[in-house]
Amino acid sequence: MKNPPALEHLIESLRCLPGVGPKSALRMAYYLLQRDRQGANGLANALSGALETIGHCQLCNNFSEQPVCDVCSSEKRDASVLCVVEMPTDVMMLDQTQSYDGLYFVLMGRLSPLDGVGPKEIHLDKLIKRAQNGTVKEVILATNYTVEGEATAHYIIELLKARNIKVSRIARGLPMGGEIEYVDSGTLAQALVERKPIP
Repeated sequence: MKNPPALEHLIESLRCLPGVGPKSALRMAYYLLQRDRQGANGLANALSGALETIGHCQLCNNFSEQPVCDVCSSEKRDASVLCVVEMPTDVMMLDQTQSYDGLYFVLMGRLSPLDGVGPKEIHLDKLIKRAQNGTVKEVILATNYTVEGEATAHYIIELLKARNIKVSRIARGLPMGGEIEYVDSGTLAQALVERKPIP
């Protein structure tokens, strides 16, 4: 027995979500239609509203309902420091530390030639323009320590150094409260390599 076309379309649409395969999409669709039609309607309205109102900040490329987001327009932020991250969730995590008060640039991804993601797809031209605006004194690279994240950081370092812009990279090593015996050898080795002298 085949599902009605509208249900099949819903199932296929749910499969665009990360980690959702055919069976998960089927379960979600059945749940929304059978048990929570009000929730499904709210989800549809929220998604439709977000697609209509949310775009990208002209300066940092993060999601925003305004042409310039609240972070970029804040006078409390240090405009001389620009932190480059891969995704909007990275901005949230860095802001939660309350140890950074500069501005951000969100790449919305990382270099991955095998997946067809090159410099244009992660808006590097926009980043270079922002870094050369005359206000930015330092660019902090906070891409992930994955193969793609490292390649992205290296590529950006080369672009910025060629333009005489100061570049730094977030440190990596032992986590706060971590015990040496439970840390993997790669992290421990990096902590030793990136050790700092005590003044």
